[in-house]
Order: sequence, then C-alpha cells, then structure tokens
Amino acid sequence: MRIFCERAREAFLHPEALIEPLILSIDVGTSSVRTLLFDAQARELDSFGTQTPYQVRTTPDGGVEVDADQLAGLVIEGLSKIHSQLTAAGTKPAAVASCTFWHNVVGVDAEGRPVTPIIHLFDTRSAGAAKKLAEKIDARAQHARTGCVLHPSYLPAKLLWLSEVQPERFRAARRWMSLAEYLFLKLFRVPVTSVSMISGSGLWNQNQSDYDAGILSVLPIERSQLADVEQMDRPLNELRPDYQSQWPQFAGIPWFPSLGDGACDNVGSGCITPDHFALMVGTSGAMRAVIEAPSVQIPEGLWCYRVDRKRFLLGGALSNGGGVYAWMKRTLLLASDDQTEAELSRMAPGKHGLTVLPLFAGERSPKWCADARAAIAGMSLSTTPLEILRAALESVAVRFRIIYDIMAQSLGAPAQVTGSGGALLHSRAWTQMMADALGRPVTMCVEKEASSRGAVLMALERLGTIKNLGELPARTGETFKPEPAHLPAYDAMLVREQRLYTKLLEEN
Repeated sequence: MRIFCERAREAFLHPEALIEPLILSIDVGTSSVRTLLFDAQARELDSFGTQTPYQVRTTPDGGVEVDADQLAGLVIEGLSKIHSQLTAAGTKPAAVASCTFWHNVVGVDAEGRPVTPIIHLFDTRSAGAAKKLAEKIDARAQHARTGCVLHPSYLPAKLLWLSEVQPERFRAARRWMSLAEYLFLKLFRVPVTSVSMISGSGLWNQNQSDYDAGILSVLPIERSQLADVEQMDRPLNELRPDYQSQWPQFAGIPWFPSLGDGACDNVGSGCITPDHFALMVGTSGAMRAVIEAPSVQIPEGLWCYRVDRKRFLLGGALSNGGGVYAWMKRTLLLASDDQTEAELSRMAPGKHGLTVLPLFAGERSPKWCADARAAIAGMSLSTTPLEILRAALESVAVRFRIIYDIMAQSLGAPAQVTGSGGALLHSRAWTQMMADALGRPVTMCVEKEASSRGAVLMALERLGTIKNLGELPARTGETFKPEPAHLPAYDAMLVREQRLYTKLLEEN
C-alpha cells in the first residue's frame, strides 16, 4: 500500500520550472478548503498552497449544516496565506479558478447577510418535502428535464422544507444562492455563479440551459430570487477595496465563477469524453462521463448536470463510499492498515456468505431512497470482522456496477475507466474489487488534486492558453485488470443485494 500511495505523490514542480500563466485555485470540498497554484501546463507547484479542514454541524433529525460566514472566512484565510507565499516569491497569478461542492443553498437578506446556514447536500430533513413535491408534479418528467430527482439532496425539497419548518428565516431571505455565489458576494459584492453550479440544483432545465418553469411553479420562491442567467459564468476582476488593498497580487485579474467539484474532478482526471468514465471514491462516491453535445437524453437512475454551457456531465452518485470503510475501521476489531490490506487481497470474493446494503447515509443512485439504511445479512457466530469488512467493500463495488450498467447502456461500454479519490488510492485491494465487479480495467489517476486541476484547465481554456481540455492529459498510474474468474461471484452478489433491497425497502 505504501508503494501505491507513493506513486500518487510524485514530485510537483519547483518555481524555477514553471510555465506561465499561473492560475490560483480555490477548492471548497465537503471537509476542507484548499488553495493551490498551477502553471500553464496544469501542473501543481510545490511551496504554494494551503489546506484547512472544517466540520459540518449535524442534528439528530438528519440536519447537516455549516455557517456561511465561517466557511467564507476559511476561504479568505487561505487566500491571505497563499498571497503571502506568492508575495515572498515575487509571483503573481494570471487568474483565479475555483470549484465548490454541489447541491447546497443559503438564504441571504437584502443587506447581503446570511439568514440561514448553508444547507449541505447530505442534509436529509427535507425527505418529506420531496415526497410532497412528487404529489404535485410528474416526477419522471421533472427528472428528464432537470437531471435531478425529487430528493433531499437537491434544492426544490430543501426550499419547500425551509418554507414550512423555518418560515421566519425563509421570509427574511431575499436571495437564494450556493456557497459559490456567496463567496463572490463577499469578495466582489456581486453574487455571480456558473451554469455548472446552478445545473446541480434541481432548478435547471439541462437541455434548455435555463431555469425549469415546471419545478419553479410548485415552489414558494420567485425566479428573481435566484442567480441572473445573463450574468452566469462572467469573470469578475474588481475586488472590494478592502480586499484589493489586502491582496494586491489578486487585484485586476479575472476570477472565474466556481464550478461544480464533480465536473472539475472529471476534467482534472482526464475523463472528458463519453467513452471515458471517471470512478471517484472519496468519503462518498460517483461515476461520471462528460458529453459535449447540443442536448442529451437523461436515463432513469442517473443524474445530469453541466460542466459548462457546451458540456454535460452524466452519472450516478453514492452517499456511501470511503465512509463505509471508515465506519468499519472505527467499529470493527481489525488489524493494522497494512495487515488488513494484505488479508483483504488474499480473500476470495463472496466466500464470506454475507449480503450487505451499504446505505449508511441513505441512497442516491439509482433509486434515490433517502430513508434507506444499511443492512448486513447472513452473519453467524463464525463470521469475522475481516469478512464483514470485505463484504461491505464488495457491496460498494456492486453499487458502482449498477451505475456502470446504466451508463454503459446509454453511452456504450467505455474505452477506459479512470479511478481517483483517497479511498482507492489508499487501498489496492478495494481498487481490485472495483475492477472485478465492473469486469473492466481501472486505471488510477495520480493527480493529487484532480478537482483543483480541473478548475484550472477550464480557466486555461477560457483564457485561450489551451485550445481544448485534451491538450494536457492527466497523469495516470497502475492499471488494475479484472480477474475473469471473479466475475460470476460479483454477478451473484449483485443478485443477492438486489433481492435484499427489494425485501427491505420495496416490499416493506
């Protein structure tokens, strides 16, 4: 495992090797805020950058929130630190690119102050509101237009829930926006967003590239409370005077509105065509493909967002990825990481006799059952902690197999599947399970910060530094080839998992 991780930590550029223009990146993920510096070849420069972890606030009823000013403050703190690094090196970026996590919302009053916390994508309190919306509109048709199902992950359910449960806060909000817009409001006094960010809201008609009239008609908001379509994607370059004086190196350069982190992960890991699937496993997980086309048909079971105005992003997401492994490590009596990894690699698939539904945080793709929870069936007195762990990891791989099958039916079998994310980079055994479950080779991307790199590539394309995203391919490492003899075992696990899902979540 150490060797594998070292391959993912190749040396980055020293300042003397850089090629201008330089691009500063901001990446606000679900657990930390990063600032980094890249050169014109989309290579990360060492000696520059910051990372600050943060914690979301959870509530017993399923709430997941974070204070908007607190999170914006961490971004500002990171920008101040990297500005000091750049000043000391006598270096100035040519532009700022950014990405943030999708599917969040905050209400802001007429003075630009947040009146709600940021409601996180993992907040499930609006599950009931999602069911109410499904009674008002044709949910299937709404998904075909917006690429988003009626689910607490998305803004329609969140907004309806807020209007019912927190009516005073709801009425105090004059604008509804994502964290990305709020950051621009703080820094520029203008809440500009991108098509990429708004496309993941559930409010956007993907093929019309405009707000969806159908979903807005059943929500207690006005279109005027949302981002101005005409201003989307417009870079800004006039920081507020106090920030101009604080960060002279950042003044007068274009700041591109933030893009969705999933879209940037695909771009940064080189998965920019329909025949190149990205498999990302961090705390959660996703499988995605980029489609450059005038329009798309959106299959049931998948979501569809935008990379930008000319590219779609089609895929599926799991709320349960590396978080499943982390829960097992916290809960079970396991050996050291290295010993556990070695023992996992020696185990044959499915021999434990267990069937696991790894839905600890509910289900997103493909059936979007927010009330779903994890289950382990088949345990006996002889079942070991390692067998439970192996069964859980295999079950996540099987969930990806379900998404893969829907995507392959729509787009065709991919020429390549590229893996990324810390959960895979730290476990060769789990990556092999993914390849075996998919029946396809999985080639690992070793770009340490694929999402930041993707945002930078998009900025370089808009600046005209590169003509297309394919000019600067991502670095890749080891390819994990599937073991043909293991495929029948995963086919059997898929059948058992589907039967257990039906018994627990559909028949009941």
